[in-house]
Amino acid sequence: MSRTYLDWNATAPIRPEARDAMIGAMDLMGNPSSVHAEGRAAKALLERCRAEILEAAGAQGYDLIFTSGATEAAATALSGGWSRIIASEVEHDCIAAHAPLMGERWQAAGVGRDGIVPPSGVLARDPGRGDLVAVQLANSETGVRQDVPGMLAELRQSGAVMLADAVQSFGKLPFAASWQPPAIYMLSAHKIGGPKGIGALLVPQGMDLAPLIVGGGQEMSRRAGTENLAGIAGFAAAASAAQRDLERGEWDRVAELRKILENLLEAGDRPTISVGKDTPRLPNTLCLIAPGWKGETQVMRMDLEGFAISAGSACSSGKVRSSRVLRAMGYGDGEADCAVRISLGPATTEVEVRAFAEAWRSARDKAARRRAA
Repeated sequence: MSRTYLDWNATAPIRPEARDAMIGAMDLMGNPSSVHAEGRAAKALLERCRAEILEAAGAQGYDLIFTSGATEAAATALSGGWSRIIASEVEHDCIAAHAPLMGERWQAAGVGRDGIVPPSGVLARDPGRGDLVAVQLANSETGVRQDVPGMLAELRQSGAVMLADAVQSFGKLPFAASWQPPAIYMLSAHKIGGPKGIGALLVPQGMDLAPLIVGGGQEMSRRAGTENLAGIAGFAAAASAAQRDLERGEWDRVAELRKILENLLEAGDRPTISVGKDTPRLPNTLCLIAPGWKGETQVMRMDLEGFAISAGSACSSGKVRSSRVLRAMGYGDGEADCAVRISLGPATTEVEVRAFAEAWRSARDKAARRRAA
């Protein structure tokens, strides 16, 4: 049976450019920290890749610190000895999981039914010098986008620093990390067609950020350990290719496919809820609630039909619990339990979208008839 992959927010398929770059990097035997010719060759590749990612991110005036992924990047930023951490209630688990560790230093900023964090919600916490404000550019489950540039403009005079989760938006939306600093940005390679296990922090040049992992002087003494050169090479190649896709309008085409899919799934007499439909969203993401039909059941049914979707963030969808993000937006457990996420990519076709819609609607109707019997 042929398969259709509709879970791009969990991980994007590896790009050929990234695979080729990784294979080439594996042929370099030197350690980037060694001073001999082989080490210098490895170091040159490392710095060239760093420059390519900084260019793709529009990150003039930033240092790029390689990490094992966005989770480590978040932990590094959050461990910086901040007076307080103010975080929106819809942040990814890699940030939200730190709340119990921070105690009274952690303060939550609420969101509306639309999933938007109002600037007033953050400013009501009166952020000041020594505080970190964590806000994502776009949510991985709902696709809802936040007005991070607007918040940065409000925060600039306060002395607070923003931790901006750009994992889902980088490569899908026009992105420039040079927006009104101070802000720290999190990136992940496998969301843009790079390899898993490599990510980065973008840190304003001159900002003092203590390392989470110590033991060596790598990454400007901000992250010890020999760099994952093959992963970094794949990351850089994927970042450059993602930027080309963005400039060619690939994600505009994906947004049109998402619109077609959304209309097809909402059609008919049975109620469905398209989360965040009237708010700015990622071009590829659809979070759909089918009341009475459990999300995990939908995922399994569609998997049997040959379609890969998810019931939320890939980091938490394996756990049987309702979405924390949807509950923060005001949805009840009964609604949140019945949500699925469908995320498209540049390789997705209209034929695949229409086939999925037909299979999903047929399965929904069968499930409804069984409940009514």
